[in-house]
Amino acid sequence: MLSTLKELSICFEFSLKEILNQNNKINIYNEVSKNIITTSSREEFGDYQSSICLVLSKRLKKNPRDIALEFISFLTNNSKFSLLCEDIKIAGPGFLNIRIKKEILIEQLIFRQNCKRAGIPLTSNNNKIIVDFSSPNIAKEMHVGHLRSTIIGDSISRLFELRGYEVLRLNHVGDWGTQFGMLITHLKDVFPDFLNGANKINIGDLVEFYKISKQRFDNDSDFQNRSRSEVVKLQSGNEESISAWKLLCNQSREEFNVIYKLLNIKIEERGESFYNRFLRNIVEELSNKNLLTEDQGAKCVFLDEMKNKEGNALPLIVQKSDGGYNYATTDLAAIKYRLNEHPNGDNANKIIYVTDHGQANHFSAVFEVAKKANWIPHNCQVQHVPFGLVQGIDGKKLKTREGKTIRLKDLLKEAVKRAKEDLSNRLVSENRNESENFIEHTSNVIGIGAVKYADLSQNRITNYQFSFEKMLALNGNTAPYLLYTLVRISGINRKNNSRLETNDSKNISYEHDAEWNLIKKLLKFDEIILSIENDLMPNRLCNYLFELCQTFNRFYDKLPILKESKYKKLSRLILCALTEKTLKLSLGILGIETLERM
Repeated sequence: MLSTLKELSICFEFSLKEILNQNNKINIYNEVSKNIITTSSREEFGDYQSSICLVLSKRLKKNPRDIALEFISFLTNNSKFSLLCEDIKIAGPGFLNIRIKKEILIEQLIFRQNCKRAGIPLTSNNNKIIVDFSSPNIAKEMHVGHLRSTIIGDSISRLFELRGYEVLRLNHVGDWGTQFGMLITHLKDVFPDFLNGANKINIGDLVEFYKISKQRFDNDSDFQNRSRSEVVKLQSGNEESISAWKLLCNQSREEFNVIYKLLNIKIEERGESFYNRFLRNIVEELSNKNLLTEDQGAKCVFLDEMKNKEGNALPLIVQKSDGGYNYATTDLAAIKYRLNEHPNGDNANKIIYVTDHGQANHFSAVFEVAKKANWIPHNCQVQHVPFGLVQGIDGKKLKTREGKTIRLKDLLKEAVKRAKEDLSNRLVSENRNESENFIEHTSNVIGIGAVKYADLSQNRITNYQFSFEKMLALNGNTAPYLLYTLVRISGINRKNNSRLETNDSKNISYEHDAEWNLIKKLLKFDEIILSIENDLMPNRLCNYLFELCQTFNRFYDKLPILKESKYKKLSRLILCALTEKTLKLSLGILGIETLERM
């Protein structure tokens, strides 16, 4: 079953073509047909509205209200439109306001309740989408800066998976580069028998290990020279150097996995090292296509599409003056491999990169070079999904009191700890006795869920201020508020002794505004999901869920459910059931576990 918005869009598109044909303007159809109808911004305007008549007014040189009359004439002669709509009215200078028939709303309500996916359509294509997210660096601990990439990337992946796409979640780990020369050299100095001592190093030590090796590299010329020599050995495949590199990577990986387990993140690691074998060919191919220019010994692609303040084309360096490669070279190799330009490539149709907005220019340059090299097929897309910084409540970069970067592991543990304290205090005030397992599990779900939701509920492009107090509150646009609403529905289910039958639509009816408001909000779910698929803004879903919970709680507070007559009870239980299903599916997209009690 198509969504109401999709059905209406088809009717409006047909009418638009008729009007344009009459006015010999069919050539502008593609320009004016985007977002031809939208959900009404206010209830009194109806269920849907369109400003197409205002858009056409200038093009056709006609009064928009006259165009609106033409539109209504075509629409009301359309049997599909007449079946869906109760009325259509002209408002203001020429807006069209539409109300849907209540029997159609009930029909869609029942369909969605009987559908496991609550009406979310499966995609009709078999496109493969790669989501590149998280991307920590070996020998460095994951910090709060990795939080947004990990959570946003996971949520985007979950949404595409729900829609039926094949999704490859990739962790482009920083596991290669010149820094490994100093790390391996320091490892050999400190643990000369390191091949037998892997268990002597843990991630906490390894972070400090990195700092010490960097200090030595900056201040000790002999160490510096040995480190550079070690890079050459590593790149040439020296067995001992490779073993040391693997040891360092494995130690970091173990700690990364602790974080991913806490966040319930599934991701496939494919580090920078994976693309090393392709880098020389990347440079050779760019050279053969006459895209490279040598500048001060470095090989660059100058991009007219990206210019500095003086108006000069900016370069993307793909090979340094010393012959080494950099992030850009690796990212170009990754694009080519992922879009199946290599025999064993990923054969993806779309690549989404989730990183902070500070890397926007880098990816713009990389994408431009890939386009010039014809590595992006016409039916494929590469997209950077930027996000802002996580700040403290003072509006500054989030740090510890000592001014150090907050470790992500510590932040998550603190969230769970505070959730446990809040829960324990509430249990005491309510005189409730719960098992330790219940308290631990509930605290973990609330704490981790609160951190995720606090991030995802923000416009990802902007910075946001991190506050444990706000994100753990039971009121407001928070995960605990959504979970509390879900728990409220679970309580209704536990008290209900009858079986929920939704097949007999003739006996399902609604009379109160609180019921219709909830119905209309529930039926917007698929529209929200499809809009996020286009703009990749998970905060749209969070805003919708907050409004849905508010609408449900008003319905719950105003109207009895289990103490009503048989068919009124059934009708309202259907609303509860679809609200529950919508919340669970949505929280699943956000990567938040659900609860039946809290």
